[in-house]
Amino acid sequence: MSTIAYGSAIAVTPVSYASAPTVRTRLRLTRRGRAVIAALVSLPLVIALAMMALNGGGATASAGDATVATVTVEAGESLWSVAAAVAPEASTADVVADLIAVNELSSAELLPGQVLVIPARYAD
Repeated sequence: MSTIAYGSAIAVTPVSYASAPTVRTRLRLTRRGRAVIAALVSLPLVIALAMMALNGGGATASAGDATVATVTVEAGESLWSVAAAVAPEASTADVVADLIAVNELSSAELLPGQVLVIPARYAD
C-alpha cells in the first residue's frame, strides 16, 4: 500500500488572468446567409401553398344542383324488400350491398321510419 502525504509546504496561490474587455460586434450576414435565411423562412409557405393547390380541387361543386333520393322504411319492410322496390331490374343482392355501403349500416336490420339514401345509379 502506498500513502499519500499532504504537507503544508505546498502553497496554492490564486492566479488571475487579465483578459481584454470583449467588444460585442454586430452580426454580419453575407449575401449567401441572407439567401439561406430567406429560403428557410419561405419554405413552409411554399409547401403550404403547394398542398392547398394539389388538394383543393376536389371540393368544387358541380354545375347542377344535386338531389338525393331517399326512401322511408315502413313497418315490416326488410332491406331486401326495399332493394327490390328501388331497383327491380337490378340484382337485389347488389342493391342491398350498395344500400348498406351508402347508408353505412352495421347490420341489415331496419326500423320503421328510418330514412335510407338510395345510391345515385338506382335513383332514376
